[in-house]
Amino acid sequence: MAQYSFEQFEKDFPELASKYVELVEAQRSLKGIDAKTRQLINVGIQTANRNLRGVRYHAFMAKEAGATRNEVLGAVALNLHLRGVGVVLDTLPEAIAGFESKKVDR
Repeated sequence: MAQYSFEQFEKDFPELASKYVELVEAQRSLKGIDAKTRQLINVGIQTANRNLRGVRYHAFMAKEAGATRNEVLGAVALNLHLRGVGVVLDTLPEAIAGFESKKVDR
């Protein structure tokens, strides 16, 4: 299945994309959660949602924020009792790929 990139979304829906980016920036400025923890939470959320692109992206972002490989994979594995082994097995390869990447597309 072909993937629709965020860059294409920005071209097709510039106003909506701009507002989305504003929302993300507002969330990043929230006090009380450091960048690494925020990205690890995002890995867990994207895993629970079975969003493979999101898992890969946030695993990369978590690494950039200082997370270790074990922390990233642990954020995925925490979903075992919540979403089941299938979700964890499906998303672990994406978490590893994101963590090992030099660059990840949005």
